[in-house]
Amino acid sequence: MIRRLLSVLILSLPFLAQAALPVEGYEVVRAYPHDPGAFTEGLFFKDGFLYESTGLEGHSSIRKVKLETGEVLQSTILPPSLFGEGIVDWNGDLISLTWRNQIGFVLDLNSFTLLRRFKYEGEGWALTRNEHEIFMSDGTSSLRVLDPKTLEEKRRIPVTAEGKPIDQLNELEWVDGVIYANIWRTDRIARIDPANGHVLGWIDLSGLLASQGFPVGHPDVLNGIAYDAKSHRLFVTGKMWPWLFEIKVKAKK
Repeated sequence: MIRRLLSVLILSLPFLAQAALPVEGYEVVRAYPHDPGAFTEGLFFKDGFLYESTGLEGHSSIRKVKLETGEVLQSTILPPSLFGEGIVDWNGDLISLTWRNQIGFVLDLNSFTLLRRFKYEGEGWALTRNEHEIFMSDGTSSLRVLDPKTLEEKRRIPVTAEGKPIDQLNELEWVDGVIYANIWRTDRIARIDPANGHVLGWIDLSGLLASQGFPVGHPDVLNGIAYDAKSHRLFVTGKMWPWLFEIKVKAKK
């Protein structure tokens, strides 16, 4: 009987030792003006500028934005029937998605000239990249891995937290070897291991707008992550938010 109890205890040890995923907080470093009419879908930082895509039929656009002032320096408007989604840069191109239209665009990054279109099945939500691959979210609990040249799907990465699938993966950003993902309709960012899809931890951005004196009940959800890899600056914003924030991730109090 004692031997049996010991066996059960030994087998249970890995589960008993498994700690809950860490939840980190934030510190606001600086707040930058952001167009409150921008229904932010995609966001990335490159060569000192922000690139942002916005959604909603009749209002979808792709923009080059001056970080310090929020000024739109360059833009292109999508056809009014399309709902713009995520964007990413690759080798001098800018790649963009649409939500339910199953069509994407490849633009010249400098001129925003349309180079070609491509198709995909299902919904398009967000894009990010490392040096070798492009990652795409579609609202499910899996990330698609795309070939950067053909934009064809190579494989999928199931995303789980403590063994449970995590869906509603929205805007994405590659940050020092980890994929950051907004979870739609929450104030949390998941930090995802791209090798296995395991969530390594959460960043809780609750109260971000309120911390700057904005009233409770902000315009829309948190969405938009950009990373300045050279200076290690992390930027976040939301749909129709009046501010874009540079933050530092830190332990919660």
